[in-house]
Amino acid sequence: MVACTLSLSLVGCADTPEQSTADVTETNKVTVAEHIDYEAEIALDSQVYDPFEGINRTMWNLNYNYLDPYIARPAAIAYVDYVPVPVRSGLANFFANLEEPASMVNSLIMLNPENAATHFNRFWFNTVFGLGGLIDIATAANIPSPGQREFGDSLGYYGVGNGPYFMVPLYGPITLREGTGDIVDGLYFPLSLLTFWQSAGKWALEGLEKRAALVPQESILDDSPDPYIFTRDAYIQYKNFRATGGASVDEEPQEEAFSDEFLDEIDDY
Repeated sequence: MVACTLSLSLVGCADTPEQSTADVTETNKVTVAEHIDYEAEIALDSQVYDPFEGINRTMWNLNYNYLDPYIARPAAIAYVDYVPVPVRSGLANFFANLEEPASMVNSLIMLNPENAATHFNRFWFNTVFGLGGLIDIATAANIPSPGQREFGDSLGYYGVGNGPYFMVPLYGPITLREGTGDIVDGLYFPLSLLTFWQSAGKWALEGLEKRAALVPQESILDDSPDPYIFTRDAYIQYKNFRATGGASVDEEPQEEAFSDEFLDEIDDY
């Protein structure tokens, strides 16, 4: 969704479902200066290949000026404000649990057996004792998530470039490498068992959570001289960072604070 577009561009990660919109506003106020020297430094390291910039800018304007403010943002705020926290938390835990096996395989590919073992333990523990993943028993049992790993990260780890950058309506930024990685990740159990509509529902609900978490960050994008370039370069920098395997997703500067979240709609504008 549009929310995913902005979120992957500015922030990277969403706050926990336990937070209301007001809570997110107080806890998610991370300034750009704390994580990056704004657009100049981002551009230095981004190595962006954007051969379709003209079309991408058109798609960006559609997302940023119309789809996000009139559809994604209101829907995200309504979701956070009116859906009970236990329901949101349960759904978020369930979806995250579905991705543990893929993260396990990708951690092995990236030569990190310790994280792979953690993902494996989290999956069986939450599936068996957490009602299929609805309850994050693993974290309560001191098995915290080392952060999701995707096949796109694995490709980048071995030097595969991002490839062309695309701005997709309703979805957001993506590169050829990430798109390929998403397809491969979808082949792993249990993600492979999801139908098209189940996958779409998972993406939409996760996007709503991410977009709601980015509301406090909107001024960062609005104040940028060129929001398109800012979003694009932040997204690419974040993806390059993940590909290094140098830090877990949860350890990244509020990755969820600034990179694949403004809207990681800065995985999902």
